[in-house]
Amino acid sequence: MKLRAKIGMLAILAVVAGGLALGFMPRAVPVDVAEVTRGPLAVTVEEEGKTRVTERYAVSAPVAGYVRRIDLKAGDAVAARQVIAVIEPARSVALDPRTRAQAQGQASAAQAALAAAQANARAASAAAQLAQQERARAESLRQSNFVSAQALDTARTAETRARAVDAAAQHAVRVARFDLETARAALASTARLQAGGAAEVVQVYAPVAAHVLKLQHESEGAVAAGQPLLEIGDPASLEVEVEVLSTHAVKIAPGSKVILDRWGGDRPVTGTVRVVEPSGFTKISALGVEEQRVRVIVDFSSPREAWARLGDGYRVEARFVLWEGRDVLQLPTSALFRQGEGWAVFVIDGRRARRVPVEIGQRAGLATQVLSGLKAGDAVVAHPDETIKDGARVKLR
Repeated sequence: MKLRAKIGMLAILAVVAGGLALGFMPRAVPVDVAEVTRGPLAVTVEEEGKTRVTERYAVSAPVAGYVRRIDLKAGDAVAARQVIAVIEPARSVALDPRTRAQAQGQASAAQAALAAAQANARAASAAAQLAQQERARAESLRQSNFVSAQALDTARTAETRARAVDAAAQHAVRVARFDLETARAALASTARLQAGGAAEVVQVYAPVAAHVLKLQHESEGAVAAGQPLLEIGDPASLEVEVEVLSTHAVKIAPGSKVILDRWGGDRPVTGTVRVVEPSGFTKISALGVEEQRVRVIVDFSSPREAWARLGDGYRVEARFVLWEGRDVLQLPTSALFRQGEGWAVFVIDGRRARRVPVEIGQRAGLATQVLSGLKAGDAVVAHPDETIKDGARVKLR
């Protein structure tokens, strides 16, 4: 009996010890596993851009006046030297009671001034006739030696002076008549002026054969000199304008490949960087942060049929390819963590996680190039955290 009791106690102790050991044994950490693979990898910079017509022409009013309604619509084709707008002289203003009374007073004053000038002209004409008669009489008397030569010269001078006064009086009559016409024009109503003969108009021509992109002044109305009327251009000659951070712009070179996607088409289209503008500008982001940005101009390299539905001012997403490889050993960037000055990953070895230092190359967002330390097919912990140690037991989540 004592032997059996001892065996039972030993069995109980063994079970308890085993339970305690199992209870205090480190549990396997659930992890997500990713595989090291080979394949294409591209390092890109992604920014939002918009399309624009390469050569656009802003047609403006050459003179101030009253433009007639423009019958063109956005998308209409225009030929070179086609009349696209007609500008009439500016319409006269309507007169309020006070201004009309002042204009009537000025017209009456001009009428009186004309009458006075005409009276002065008649007096000057009579004086000129009298001076002519006196000169003729002096010449006749001089021939008979009844007057001196000095008296004849005086008569001739008086006639010349009288004729000059007469001519000045006639000019004064013309000036007074012009002043009267000006005063009457200021007094005339807008309707009476518009009821007159055909006014001189200015025709605005299309500089090149193109399509109407935007109407900025469709209805008739008054315009100032230089005021925009419409924009024209060729919608088939599109380029893409992208504003990138200046820290990214220094990595982009003319000729770089660009992938344009999320523009509404079935598949992305490609482009090539034509110009990286040499000057930047400050832009406030949506979070209120000041950013230095640079405009990059991209030309389409895909066939016209691939992006034919794009128009002026359409939104696109541009991915600038900074580096590209076709057969690159890579792993998810989330699997990397810092180890001193370098990088490391946890490789799944059976049911254990083994820390392995790695050397990395290019980083492309979610994927990173592996230069050494791993081989294709290795399984690594996709999202390592502080609960995973070197040699820790793991299990697939």
